[in-house]
Amino acid sequence: MKQEIHTAKAPAALGPYSQAISIFDKLIFTSGQIAIIPETGEIAEGIEAQTKQVLDNLKAVLEEAGSSMDKVIKTTVFIKNMNDFSKVNEIYGQYFTGTCPARSCVEVARLPKDMLIEIETVALR
Repeated sequence: MKQEIHTAKAPAALGPYSQAISIFDKLIFTSGQIAIIPETGEIAEGIEAQTKQVLDNLKAVLEEAGSSMDKVIKTTVFIKNMNDFSKVNEIYGQYFTGTCPARSCVEVARLPKDMLIEIETVALR
């Protein structure tokens, strides 16, 4: 019924949670990904680089789960500054083409490791 997903191609969980969970072998729920570069542990700098890294991390987790960015049905985007919305949209649009997933985007006071962006997804397998 429930399967934990883990890949070394995305940052390890910072606490007691999984990178993603697959349920009924059909749906994948990813934890929020932040802009840690998995190979080095460094943090990407600036909203554009962080957005790209977050989406690359999500892509790696989804691929490990047997899914892809094309199968994402919902995203939740957390950004530190709503003034970055257009910059995030520009990069986000490069990762989701065709029918884009449903999305919520909210400004938050603070994210783990003082990141500028975090994104979580729900996808089909």
